[in-house]
Amino acid sequence: MKDVILGIETSCDDTAVALVTSEGTILSSVVASQLDVHAEFGGIYPEFAARAHISAILPTVHQAFKNAGIAPNDIKAIGVTRGPGLIGSLLVGLNTATGLGLGWNKPVIGINHLRGHLRSADLEQKRVRYPATILLVSGGHTLLAHMKNPVEITLLGTTLDDSVGECYDKVGRMLGLGYPGGPVVDRMATKGLPSIPFPRPAINKGFDFSFSGLKSAVARYLDAHPEAVYEDVAASYVLAVMDVLMKKSSVALKQYPSQSFVIVGGVAASPQLREEAAKLCNKLNVELCLPPLRWSTDNAAMVALAAFDYLNLPTITKPVVDLQLKITDF
Repeated sequence: MKDVILGIETSCDDTAVALVTSEGTILSSVVASQLDVHAEFGGIYPEFAARAHISAILPTVHQAFKNAGIAPNDIKAIGVTRGPGLIGSLLVGLNTATGLGLGWNKPVIGINHLRGHLRSADLEQKRVRYPATILLVSGGHTLLAHMKNPVEITLLGTTLDDSVGECYDKVGRMLGLGYPGGPVVDRMATKGLPSIPFPRPAINKGFDFSFSGLKSAVARYLDAHPEAVYEDVAASYVLAVMDVLMKKSSVALKQYPSQSFVIVGGVAASPQLREEAAKLCNKLNVELCLPPLRWSTDNAAMVALAAFDYLNLPTITKPVVDLQLKITDF
């Protein structure tokens, strides 16, 4: 049996468990979705999320081992998301991982959720060549980072207010598209004309991101133009987002020479983002690295793969989870 780590991810609304080898091969991945639990609220209801995790976590762990055809004795360690995320949801995963680690005598490695996303592009096969520039675009965060290798990471800029994914969902709600709104906004945008001059917040101000103003601009436009063509609104909004993401990414790639441009996080599934990133990489002669679509969103496989980066550190000697978390701690 090759080295295998059990990954547990409960940072938000899905209970995810995976068994992954050091090469990024996914032996099993099981997800207990909470989409039906939260759909009527138009977003995540934290208390309901935590309760659903409690009910699902152990059956999901059991199913993951069953699907992989291995036993707890076959794993090297347990990787678990320790933040950022909803505190109630995180505690379910952390407590479960700590208990299993003590019971099985396996190290428990707490993984920054964002750190997991940074490694997701190497799931199923090695894609990233270093040094690399990373654009993380998810429901809770937007950031740019430069990686000399999988463990030497420099944070260049991060979210100041609304992330890209959060802004997508809020605009989707304004357009009556339900939750989650991101994929539907992208599809609607393909049918419209980007004719509305929405702002490009902070586009020329370093590497930090601010999308709250763009969200507010969409809301004000819809209030002032009740006859607005929603397809045009979506197209104009998406173009504004892409302009900001690509401008800052272009500057980062020129300032921090890279072999790979890696885009991770749920918004990495956006067809528009993938198309614009491909154009940018072709222009700058950089290799574009994207995770498979199914591993773009939150998952436990990325947490397990990230845990391998820490497995052989001298501090990993017993079942313990370090609960201290900083945005720069990848």
